Amino acid sequence: MDWCALKMDTIHIPVMPEEVISHLVIGNGGIYIDGTLGIGGHTSKILNTDTESTVIGIDLDRQALDLAQKRLNVYGNRVSYIHGNFADIDDLAKSVGVSEVDGILLDLGVSSLQFDSPERGFSFKHIADLDMRMDTTKGQPISYDINKENADKLAEIIYKFGEERWAKKIAKTIVIEREKEPIKTTTQLAKIIESIVPRSGEHIHPATRTFQALRIYKNKELDNLEQGIRKAVNILKVNGRICIISFHSLEDRIIKEFFKYESLTCICPAGTPICICNKKQTLKIITKKPIVPSEEEIKSNKRSRSAKLRVAQKIKL
Repeated sequence: MDWCALKMDTIHIPVMPEEVISHLVIGNGGIYIDGTLGIGGHTSKILNTDTESTVIGIDLDRQALDLAQKRLNVYGNRVSYIHGNFADIDDLAKSVGVSEVDGILLDLGVSSLQFDSPERGFSFKHIADLDMRMDTTKGQPISYDINKENADKLAEIIYKFGEERWAKKIAKTIVIEREKEPIKTTTQLAKIIESIVPRSGEHIHPATRTFQALRIYKNKELDNLEQGIRKAVNILKVNGRICIISFHSLEDRIIKEFFKYESLTCICPAGTPICICNKKQTLKIITKKPIVPSEEEIKSNKRSRSAKLRVAQKIKL
């Protein structure tokens, strides 16, 4: 077995694959978009379930895209591969001649490939340069921001995107420590945070929330989500479905509120005698409550434990 095959077999376990397929795949030769292709776990399930289907696979990560292409090579031209951001999902679909699709999947957050590759700098478990870019072909690594931004800006990032109550103290200490030497590695930053944040009874490493915050900020993950889901609805066919897997409350809140708003038929203030808002319902919510992994799945794939799947269906206007 070559390195690529070994890497894929050992680290990649798609989250809630059966739940995704049962809610997403219509059959009859559907066209789907996997907006976070990774190395193709969910896409291979789609292609095997609907044997006449095609998938447009989009990913910011060039390394993941290359691995996916090797893994999914058996499906030939049933898969299109696009290096891009799902925030531009409509334009990317049009670039391969597609204007409408039957289903869209977004599996958010950092992938196992990214997390388990030390050189990517996503994890404090490995000594590595602080990078955290999902698309390493653009921009500066997160170490640039850590060593450049003032304490107020760093505190804002850590609190807003990590919901870390120690954000101000962490930010001030980062600024003090970087005066002694630049903060360039994952372990440098983790040790700084460990010296400030006490371990909680949740068994969460003290650096977890800060690393999450910096990653979300660096990759504009919440902005991309807000833009991408709006554009996704525009290219869904009537009765087409969008499935989104999130891994933390900030993402889930955006999805929940968007689905709720798009499912409303009226947004007039309470007490308005007749509707004057002209609000059009575009979605029907399929999952009133998010679907979560089974206990069996969590046991076999610990990274699935915080996952939530929400599904909506486009309706005729």
